[in-house]
Amino acid sequence: MRTEAHERAAREGTAQGRTARKRTAPATTAQRTPRTVRREPGSATGRRRLSDLPGGLLAGGTVVLLLVLWEVGVRGLGVSQILLPAPSRIAEALYQGFATGPFLEHTWVTLQEILYGFAIAVVTGLLVAVLVTSSTLAEKIVLPIVVVLQTVPKVALAPLLLVWFGFGMESKIVTTALIAFFPVLVNATLGFNATSTDQIHMMRSFGATRRQILLKLRFPTAVPSIVAGLDVAVVLSVIGAIVAEFVGAQAGLGYLIMASNTSLDVATMFAVLVVLSVIGLVLHYAVVLAGHRLAFWSEANRTRATTP
Repeated sequence: MRTEAHERAAREGTAQGRTARKRTAPATTAQRTPRTVRREPGSATGRRRLSDLPGGLLAGGTVVLLLVLWEVGVRGLGVSQILLPAPSRIAEALYQGFATGPFLEHTWVTLQEILYGFAIAVVTGLLVAVLVTSSTLAEKIVLPIVVVLQTVPKVALAPLLLVWFGFGMESKIVTTALIAFFPVLVNATLGFNATSTDQIHMMRSFGATRRQILLKLRFPTAVPSIVAGLDVAVVLSVIGAIVAEFVGAQAGLGYLIMASNTSLDVATMFAVLVVLSVIGLVLHYAVVLAGHRLAFWSEANRTRATTP
Protein backbone atom coordinates (compact mmCIF):
# COMPACT_ATOMS: atom_id res chain seq x y z
CA MET A 1 0.00 0.00 0.00
CA ARG A 2 2.79 2.35 0.88
CA THR A 3 4.54 1.56 -2.38
CA GLU A 4 1.47 2.31 -4.46
CA ALA A 5 0.92 5.56 -2.53
CA HIS A 6 4.53 6.61 -3.08
CA GLU A 7 4.30 5.86 -6.82
CA ARG A 8 1.06 7.79 -7.13
CA ALA A 9 2.56 10.81 -5.34
CA ALA A 10 5.64 10.68 -7.55
CA ARG A 11 3.53 10.64 -10.72
CA GLU A 12 1.44 13.58 -9.51
CA GLY A 13 4.56 15.56 -8.60
CA THR A 14 6.07 14.92 -12.03
CA ALA A 15 2.89 16.10 -13.77
CA GLN A 16 2.72 19.24 -11.65
CA GLY A 17 6.35 20.00 -12.40
CA ARG A 18 5.77 19.73 -16.14
CA THR A 19 2.74 22.01 -15.89
CA ALA A 20 4.71 24.57 -13.91
CA ARG A 21 7.53 24.52 -16.48
CA LYS A 22 5.03 25.06 -19.30
CA ARG A 23 3.48 28.00 -17.47
CA THR A 24 6.76 29.67 -16.71
CA ALA A 25 8.21 29.22 -20.21
CA PRO A 26 6.44 32.27 -21.76
CA ALA A 27 7.52 34.43 -18.84
CA THR A 28 11.12 33.41 -19.41
CA THR A 29 10.81 34.28 -23.10
CA ALA A 30 9.21 37.60 -22.24
CA GLN A 31 12.03 38.40 -19.87
CA ARG A 32 14.62 37.69 -22.53
CA THR A 33 12.97 39.93 -25.14
CA PRO A 34 13.98 43.33 -23.70
CA ARG A 35 17.60 42.19 -23.57
CA THR A 36 17.73 42.04 -27.35
CA VAL A 37 19.47 45.17 -28.69
CA ARG A 38 18.31 46.33 -32.12
CA ARG A 39 20.61 48.66 -33.97
CA GLU A 40 19.21 51.21 -36.38
CA PRO A 41 20.32 50.85 -39.98
CA GLY A 42 22.99 53.22 -41.20
CA SER A 43 20.59 54.84 -43.69
CA ALA A 44 18.16 55.82 -40.92
CA THR A 45 20.99 57.35 -38.90
CA GLY A 46 22.17 59.26 -41.97
CA ARG A 47 18.68 60.62 -42.63
CA ARG A 48 18.41 61.77 -39.04
CA ARG A 49 21.75 63.55 -39.27
CA LEU A 50 20.67 65.28 -42.48
CA SER A 51 17.40 66.42 -40.91
CA ASP A 52 19.37 68.03 -38.08
CA LEU A 53 21.16 70.36 -40.50
CA PRO A 54 19.86 73.95 -40.98
CA GLY A 55 17.21 74.35 -43.67
CA GLY A 56 19.20 76.98 -45.54
CA LEU A 57 22.24 74.71 -45.71
CA LEU A 58 20.17 71.81 -47.02
CA ALA A 59 18.48 73.99 -49.64
CA GLY A 60 21.79 75.51 -50.73
CA GLY A 61 23.44 72.12 -50.98
CA THR A 62 20.55 70.78 -53.04
CA VAL A 63 20.77 73.72 -55.45
CA VAL A 64 24.52 73.27 -55.86
CA LEU A 65 24.07 69.56 -56.51
CA LEU A 66 21.40 70.21 -59.15
CA LEU A 67 23.59 72.82 -60.85
CA VAL A 68 26.52 70.41 -60.98
CA LEU A 69 24.33 67.67 -62.45
CA TRP A 70 22.93 70.17 -64.94
CA GLU A 71 26.40 71.30 -66.01
CA VAL A 72 27.73 67.75 -66.34
CA GLY A 73 24.62 66.54 -68.15
CA VAL A 74 24.57 69.35 -70.70
CA ARG A 75 28.27 69.06 -71.49
CA GLY A 76 28.37 65.27 -71.37
CA LEU A 77 25.35 64.77 -73.60
CA GLY A 78 26.31 67.57 -75.99
CA VAL A 79 23.03 69.47 -75.60
CA SER A 80 22.79 72.55 -77.79
CA GLN A 81 23.25 75.85 -75.94
CA ILE A 82 20.23 77.19 -77.81
CA LEU A 83 17.98 74.55 -76.29
CA LEU A 84 19.43 74.38 -72.78
CA PRO A 85 22.51 76.42 -71.85
CA ALA A 86 24.84 75.22 -69.12
CA PRO A 87 24.79 77.02 -65.75
CA SER A 88 28.26 78.40 -66.46
CA ARG A 89 26.94 80.02 -69.65
CA ILE A 90 23.98 81.47 -67.74
CA ALA A 91 26.33 82.87 -65.09
CA GLU A 92 28.40 84.47 -67.83
CA ALA A 93 25.31 86.06 -69.38
CA LEU A 94 24.25 87.30 -65.95
CA TYR A 95 27.63 88.90 -65.31
CA GLN A 96 27.77 90.53 -68.74
CA GLY A 97 24.21 91.77 -68.37
CA PHE A 98 25.00 93.70 -65.20
CA ALA A 99 28.59 94.66 -66.02
CA THR A 100 28.20 95.93 -69.57
CA GLY A 101 24.59 95.23 -70.53
CA PRO A 102 21.20 96.77 -69.75
CA PHE A 103 20.23 94.47 -66.87
CA LEU A 104 20.43 97.13 -64.18
CA GLU A 105 18.19 99.57 -66.05
CA HIS A 106 15.56 96.95 -66.88
CA THR A 107 15.64 95.56 -63.34
CA TRP A 108 15.01 99.01 -61.89
CA VAL A 109 12.02 99.56 -64.18
CA THR A 110 10.43 96.23 -63.26
CA LEU A 111 11.15 96.73 -59.57
CA GLN A 112 9.36 100.09 -59.60
CA GLU A 113 6.34 98.53 -61.29
CA ILE A 114 6.27 95.76 -58.69
CA LEU A 115 6.60 98.05 -55.68
CA TYR A 116 4.12 100.69 -56.88
CA GLY A 117 1.56 98.09 -57.90
CA PHE A 118 1.98 96.20 -54.64
CA ALA A 119 1.61 99.38 -52.58
CA ILE A 120 -1.59 100.34 -54.41
CA ALA A 121 -2.98 96.82 -53.91
CA VAL A 122 -2.19 96.89 -50.18
CA VAL A 123 -3.75 100.30 -49.55
CA THR A 124 -6.91 99.68 -51.59
CA GLY A 125 -7.28 96.12 -50.30
CA LEU A 126 -7.09 97.20 -46.66
CA LEU A 127 -9.47 100.13 -47.19
CA VAL A 128 -12.07 97.98 -48.93
CA ALA A 129 -11.70 95.31 -46.22
CA VAL A 130 -12.34 97.91 -43.51
CA LEU A 131 -15.36 99.17 -45.44
CA VAL A 132 -17.02 95.79 -46.00
CA THR A 133 -16.41 94.62 -42.42
CA SER A 134 -17.72 97.84 -40.89
CA SER A 135 -20.95 98.13 -42.86
CA THR A 136 -23.38 95.38 -43.81
CA LEU A 137 -24.73 97.51 -46.66
CA ALA A 138 -21.23 98.03 -48.07
CA GLU A 139 -20.55 94.30 -47.81
CA LYS A 140 -23.69 93.49 -49.83
CA ILE A 141 -22.83 96.05 -52.52
CA VAL A 142 -19.04 95.89 -52.82
CA LEU A 143 -18.16 92.21 -52.34
CA PRO A 144 -20.24 90.86 -55.28
CA ILE A 145 -18.67 93.46 -57.58
CA VAL A 146 -15.17 92.55 -56.41
CA VAL A 147 -15.83 88.83 -56.90
CA VAL A 148 -17.10 89.43 -60.44
CA LEU A 149 -14.02 91.51 -61.28
CA GLN A 150 -11.78 88.82 -59.84
CA THR A 151 -13.23 86.19 -62.18
CA VAL A 152 -12.03 88.19 -65.19
CA PRO A 153 -8.50 87.05 -66.17
CA LYS A 154 -6.10 89.92 -65.65
CA VAL A 155 -4.07 88.79 -68.66
CA ALA A 156 -7.14 89.51 -70.78
CA LEU A 157 -7.35 93.01 -69.30
CA ALA A 158 -3.69 93.80 -69.99
CA PRO A 159 -4.21 94.80 -73.67
CA LEU A 160 -7.13 97.02 -72.67
CA LEU A 161 -5.06 98.68 -69.95
CA LEU A 162 -2.32 99.18 -72.52
CA VAL A 163 -4.77 101.13 -74.68
CA TRP A 164 -5.96 103.23 -71.75
CA PHE A 165 -2.62 103.96 -70.05
CA GLY A 166 -0.09 103.55 -72.87
CA PHE A 167 3.21 101.68 -73.13
CA GLY A 168 4.74 103.35 -70.08
CA MET A 169 4.91 102.15 -66.51
CA GLU A 170 1.34 103.18 -65.72
CA SER A 171 -0.34 100.23 -67.47
CA LYS A 172 2.07 97.76 -65.81
CA ILE A 173 1.45 99.27 -62.38
CA VAL A 174 -2.32 99.03 -62.79
CA THR A 175 -2.08 95.41 -63.97
CA THR A 176 0.16 94.54 -61.03
CA ALA A 177 -2.20 96.21 -58.57
CA LEU A 178 -5.23 94.37 -59.97
CA ILE A 179 -3.51 90.99 -59.68
CA ALA A 180 -2.25 91.61 -56.13
CA PHE A 181 -5.44 93.26 -54.83
CA PHE A 182 -7.67 90.24 -54.21
CA PRO A 183 -5.39 88.27 -51.80
CA VAL A 184 -4.97 91.38 -49.64
CA LEU A 185 -8.73 92.00 -49.55
CA VAL A 186 -9.70 88.41 -48.75
CA ASN A 187 -7.13 87.89 -45.99
CA ALA A 188 -7.75 91.29 -44.42
CA THR A 189 -11.51 90.67 -44.41
CA LEU A 190 -11.03 87.29 -42.73
CA GLY A 191 -8.73 88.84 -40.16
CA PHE A 192 -11.08 91.71 -39.29
CA ASN A 193 -14.02 89.32 -38.96
CA ALA A 194 -12.00 87.11 -36.59
CA THR A 195 -12.19 89.75 -33.85
CA SER A 196 -14.11 88.57 -30.79
CA THR A 197 -17.54 90.17 -30.41
CA ASP A 198 -17.19 90.16 -26.63
CA GLN A 199 -13.99 92.19 -26.86
CA ILE A 200 -15.70 94.71 -29.15
CA HIS A 201 -18.62 95.06 -26.71
CA MET A 202 -16.22 95.49 -23.81
CA MET A 203 -14.36 98.30 -25.60
CA ARG A 204 -17.65 99.99 -26.47
CA SER A 205 -18.70 99.79 -22.83
CA PHE A 206 -15.59 101.80 -21.98
CA GLY A 207 -16.57 104.44 -24.55
CA ALA A 208 -14.19 103.45 -27.36
CA THR A 209 -14.92 104.91 -30.79
CA ARG A 210 -14.97 102.96 -34.07
CA ARG A 211 -11.55 104.29 -34.93
CA GLN A 212 -10.13 103.17 -31.58
CA ILE A 213 -11.68 99.72 -31.93
CA LEU A 214 -10.21 99.40 -35.41
CA LEU A 215 -6.70 100.52 -34.51
CA LYS A 216 -6.44 99.01 -31.03
CA LEU A 217 -8.33 95.74 -31.47
CA ARG A 218 -9.45 94.72 -34.93
CA PHE A 219 -6.29 95.60 -36.83
CA PRO A 220 -3.91 93.94 -34.31
CA THR A 221 -6.10 90.82 -34.38
CA ALA A 222 -6.03 90.74 -38.18
CA VAL A 223 -2.25 91.19 -38.52
CA PRO A 224 -1.37 87.46 -39.00
CA SER A 225 -4.03 87.07 -41.68
CA ILE A 226 -3.03 90.33 -43.37
CA VAL A 227 0.64 89.32 -43.46
CA ALA A 228 -0.31 86.01 -45.09
CA GLY A 229 -2.21 87.94 -47.75
CA LEU A 230 0.72 90.30 -48.30
CA ASP A 231 3.06 87.35 -48.79
CA VAL A 232 0.84 85.99 -51.56
CA ALA A 233 0.28 89.44 -53.06
CA VAL A 234 3.97 90.35 -53.30
CA VAL A 235 4.70 87.21 -55.31
CA LEU A 236 1.72 87.90 -57.57
CA SER A 237 3.05 91.43 -58.05
CA VAL A 238 6.18 90.05 -59.68
CA ILE A 239 4.06 87.89 -61.97
CA GLY A 240 1.74 90.79 -62.79
CA ALA A 241 4.56 93.13 -63.78
CA ILE A 242 6.16 90.54 -66.07
CA VAL A 243 2.84 89.60 -67.71
CA ALA A 244 2.09 93.27 -68.35
CA GLU A 245 5.52 93.74 -69.92
CA PHE A 246 4.96 90.72 -72.14
CA VAL A 247 1.87 92.38 -73.60
CA GLY A 248 3.63 95.62 -74.48
CA ALA A 249 6.57 97.47 -72.98
CA GLN A 250 9.61 99.51 -73.89
CA ALA A 251 11.71 98.50 -70.87
CA GLY A 252 11.73 95.99 -68.05
CA LEU A 253 12.78 92.40 -67.44
CA GLY A 254 9.72 91.08 -69.26
CA TYR A 255 10.63 93.20 -72.26
CA LEU A 256 14.19 91.84 -72.04
CA ILE A 257 12.90 88.25 -72.07
CA MET A 258 10.84 88.93 -75.19
CA ALA A 259 13.80 90.61 -76.91
CA SER A 260 16.09 87.69 -76.02
CA ASN A 261 13.47 85.26 -77.29
CA THR A 262 13.46 87.01 -80.65
CA SER A 263 17.24 86.59 -80.99
CA LEU A 264 17.22 83.04 -79.52
CA ASP A 265 19.49 84.17 -76.69
CA VAL A 266 18.34 81.49 -74.25
CA ALA A 267 21.19 82.10 -71.80
CA THR A 268 20.06 85.69 -71.30
CA MET A 269 16.49 84.52 -70.80
CA PHE A 270 17.64 82.18 -68.03
CA ALA A 271 19.72 84.98 -66.53
CA VAL A 272 16.63 87.21 -66.38
CA LEU A 273 14.72 84.40 -64.67
CA VAL A 274 17.47 84.23 -62.05
CA VAL A 275 17.11 87.97 -61.42
CA LEU A 276 13.33 87.62 -61.08
CA SER A 277 13.76 84.74 -58.63
CA VAL A 278 16.09 86.83 -56.49
CA ILE A 279 13.63 89.74 -56.52
CA GLY A 280 10.79 87.44 -55.49
CA LEU A 281 12.81 85.89 -52.66
CA VAL A 282 13.96 89.25 -51.32
CA LEU A 283 10.41 90.64 -51.33
CA HIS A 284 9.05 87.46 -49.73
CA TYR A 285 11.51 87.57 -46.84
CA ALA A 286 10.96 91.31 -46.44
CA VAL A 287 7.24 90.66 -45.92
CA VAL A 288 7.99 87.80 -43.51
CA LEU A 289 10.34 90.03 -41.49
CA ALA A 290 7.79 92.83 -41.41
CA GLY A 291 5.18 90.31 -40.29
CA HIS A 292 7.31 89.25 -37.32
CA ARG A 293 7.76 92.87 -36.31
CA LEU A 294 4.05 93.59 -36.62
CA ALA A 295 3.15 90.47 -34.66
CA PHE A 296 4.86 91.75 -31.49
CA TRP A 297 3.33 95.19 -31.92
CA SER A 298 -0.18 93.85 -32.56
CA GLU A 299 -0.08 91.48 -29.58
CA ALA A 300 1.01 94.29 -27.26
CA ASN A 301 -1.70 96.65 -28.54
CA ARG A 302 -4.42 94.02 -28.33
CA THR A 303 -3.42 93.14 -24.76
CA ARG A 304 -3.55 96.78 -23.67
CA ALA A 305 -6.89 97.32 -25.42
CA THR A 306 -8.65 94.33 -23.83
CA THR A 307 -7.19 94.72 -20.32
CA PRO A 308 -9.60 96.59 -18.02
